[in-house]
Amino acid sequence: MPMGKERFRKMFPHLAKEMNTEESRIAINSVRSDVQTGETASSSKFVRYTPDVIDYIRRCDNEQQAKEIIDYLEKRREISRQYAQRLRKQLKEEGVRSFGAKKEEDYYLKKRVLSSANPDK
Repeated sequence: MPMGKERFRKMFPHLAKEMNTEESRIAINSVRSDVQTGETASSSKFVRYTPDVIDYIRRCDNEQQAKEIIDYLEKRREISRQYAQRLRKQLKEEGVRSFGAKKEEDYYLKKRVLSSANPDK
């Protein structure tokens, strides 16, 4: 039974509004009939990915948190003293957001989901 846009909008106003906004769109670039192949492809973007000091700093809300991250990684010898000094200098002179936009909760999960729906991201 065909239904016109206006009738659909009247019957389902919230759904019609959601369908016309850009924020809830997800691109579908391929279809897989094999579930296992699809799951493997969608979950492989951050496999074996180890966040580095910049990734951790980008999760910080303020300079004090970023400084604690730098100090901790330097103490554990995961970053060199010279690199830690450069990071502290950048932090002091340019601020925590100079390392990049804040990475929100579930950043990698969201990026993985988006990239599996749209490989260009």
